[in-house]
Amino acid sequence: MEHTLDLMPMWAFAAAAVVTFVAGLVKGSVGFGMPLVMISGLGLFLEPMLVVAAFVLPIVFSNLQQVSRYGFAQAKSAVAQHWRYILMICSMILLAAQFVPHIPAQAMYLVLGMAVVVLSLVQLTGVRLHIPVSHRQSSEWLVGSLVGTLGGLTGTWGPPTVLYLIALETPKARQLVVQGVVYGLGAICLLAAHLHSGVLNPVTTPFSAMLLVPAFLGMRAGFWLSDRMNPDIFRKATLVVLVVAGANLVRRGLPG
Repeated sequence: MEHTLDLMPMWAFAAAAVVTFVAGLVKGSVGFGMPLVMISGLGLFLEPMLVVAAFVLPIVFSNLQQVSRYGFAQAKSAVAQHWRYILMICSMILLAAQFVPHIPAQAMYLVLGMAVVVLSLVQLTGVRLHIPVSHRQSSEWLVGSLVGTLGGLTGTWGPPTVLYLIALETPKARQLVVQGVVYGLGAICLLAAHLHSGVLNPVTTPFSAMLLVPAFLGMRAGFWLSDRMNPDIFRKATLVVLVVAGANLVRRGLPG
């Protein structure tokens, strides 16, 4: 029977811990990017299914930590205002994640790489959309479905959620509350989805759990760093690196 330590050589476990620490550092510093960093970093030396399994528990941990910063009343208000979007995010994460074990490795590299490249470029270029008030309810169903599908396949639904809230002209303070709720509930759904899909199993779950320690240490270092440097410069530098790393994953996914 396969054991967790049989998944990869010890150097790969050590490298995965370093990548996760960096992902936590980015998350703590600029408030986003953990799944994008883990996908692009771990994808360099791990199979796609292991990459997905690896980031599930660190994402759950980091997002629940984020949502815990806001009181119950604010979280309840955010759910009441955006329940359609949240419902579709959670539903599509649960559904789309079931397809992950059945996607060929080469195609999965392409899916993960394209998600990293596109989302990073959108943030680098500062694209801003606008959704008229008359279309906001209908947009929640459609955008929530698309973002939830992306989240179920790649584990990342944060950047598109930020873009969507900006398109709604949501005030900055309110954005943070809504993001925390969407990230936290989505993370719980991702965990449940991959326990059912088989991506998380008795062999891969301990590996994901091992990465909770470097994720925590990275986030603490990121909180410290965010008080001592320009977060905008750090964010842009991180996105440039992610574009390059994501492009390499796309290269690995292309035929030939």
